[in-house]
Amino acid sequence: MVGFIKKNLTVPNVICVIRILMLVPFVFLYIGRHYAAALLILVLSGLSDTLDGTIARRLNQVSELGKILDPVADKVTQITLAIVLLYHFLNAQMPLLRTFSWIFIVFLGKELVMLIGGGLMLLLKMRPQPAEIFGKVATVTFYIVMSLLFAFAPEIGAVANKFPVLTLPEPAVIVLVGLSAILTVLAFLSYVPGIIKEIRKRFGKKSGETTPTHQTTEIKE
Repeated sequence: MVGFIKKNLTVPNVICVIRILMLVPFVFLYIGRHYAAALLILVLSGLSDTLDGTIARRLNQVSELGKILDPVADKVTQITLAIVLLYHFLNAQMPLLRTFSWIFIVFLGKELVMLIGGGLMLLLKMRPQPAEIFGKVATVTFYIVMSLLFAFAPEIGAVANKFPVLTLPEPAVIVLVGLSAILTVLAFLSYVPGIIKEIRKRFGKKSGETTPTHQTTEIKE
């Protein structure tokens, strides 16, 4: 146990754990309508997501635990944000936002499937797929869009509440969220070929394995 801790107690892994723990004050601040403080935590979370990977590569601190912690932190963060914004849109005063609230189920569904699926793959001793280019782009876009919403969206925008003139119009909010949702779906689809390959490798026939043939012997009288 001590050896495991020493091996995995790296700066990037600590940052990942802190990123997950930051979600607790974020939710409480949002519920308390302290939107500016919630926005600050969201921005710090997004920056830490970039920081931990950079540190891991430059300090040669890439670890097997880190390869699991980083995507888990991403998914838990995105699930939390999707739930918070789904709740907000469902209870929004503006009818268009209430009508469009279903879009957050796309984010929620994708991340839940990836989180549960990744756990099952680990249990079956399969290797979860690393983030493809679509996955990385979708994650960055998600953080940018969510930060813009918490800064400028109607009702919850920290900046918009101080300066109403900067409030994003409803169509702009829907376009931003829709763009992020499309990239999220594309990211999910980009994982499918790799997952299928891992399933075939785990449950399919090993390469080079041949089906035994029955040889018949001729009996001479």
